[in-house]
Amino acid sequence: MKTLLSALTLAALSCGQPAQAGSLIDVSVIDRDTGAMLSAYPRDGKFYVTGTPGHRYSVRIANRLGTRVLAVLSVDGVNAISGETANPDQTGYVLDAYQSTEVNGWRKSMSEVAQFNFTALDNSYAARTGRPDNVGVIGVAVFREKPVYWREGRVLDKTDSGAPLAERDSPAAKSAPPAAPAAEPAQASASGRADAGAPGSNAMPVDSLAYARQRRESKVEESLGTGHGAREASPVSYTKFDRANPRPDELVSVWYDSYRNLVARGIIPVPRPIAREPQPFPSGFVPDPAS
Repeated sequence: MKTLLSALTLAALSCGQPAQAGSLIDVSVIDRDTGAMLSAYPRDGKFYVTGTPGHRYSVRIANRLGTRVLAVLSVDGVNAISGETANPDQTGYVLDAYQSTEVNGWRKSMSEVAQFNFTALDNSYAARTGRPDNVGVIGVAVFREKPVYWREGRVLDKTDSGAPLAERDSPAAKSAPPAAPAAEPAQASASGRADAGAPGSNAMPVDSLAYARQRRESKVEESLGTGHGAREASPVSYTKFDRANPRPDELVSVWYDSYRNLVARGIIPVPRPIAREPQPFPSGFVPDPAS
């Protein structure tokens, strides 16, 4: 089965902490506008990251194995390469041993993607194509490669009867239809930094007024989805990949939403201010009362 192989992949794993660490791969979400790797918040066996509306993002997939793997990427329940309603049987990205790659968008061709960006649910690609039910989650189905055995000038797999290597490269074999694209070119970006500051960051209020304000403002707003953004160059090529098993060897998922929504849902805890003795003369001028 043919798959796509990237023209460029990251040779080394990133130094930051992944949003979800599996046994076969690690998955991280990168805010491309800030360069920050989004921190993950665990809750009820799931992992959540905060997205900032309007910001572009990428999904970083890192292979932890010394052999190739196939990663079928689903964003909001949609295959990021084919645009089909996602299923593990579909096309995906192939990563070489210990390689990582950043998937920056919806694949439009062998040379371009439409950028991933955080947007309102109604403006998400999934919702705009009539599939809003699974907006808010990124999933990767991982497959090991079928082992290949070498014997006396022949290449065999577990089901092979001993076909010569030349036959496996015959015109008939080469004319088989492509099945799954593989690793996308990685884009250089800063990584390993905790996201902080700006809206959607993980900075927490510590004083009582800020705490009260945070609680007032943490009402649930419209959920985030992934939009179909601007086009950018992203060349890939095909490669052959035979799955060792028909079912995924691992499923890795990361859920996302706005910072305010994750606070309102109790996924991100807001720390209460530390109690202290009131002071009779704290100094300063008379401020306006909080609205």
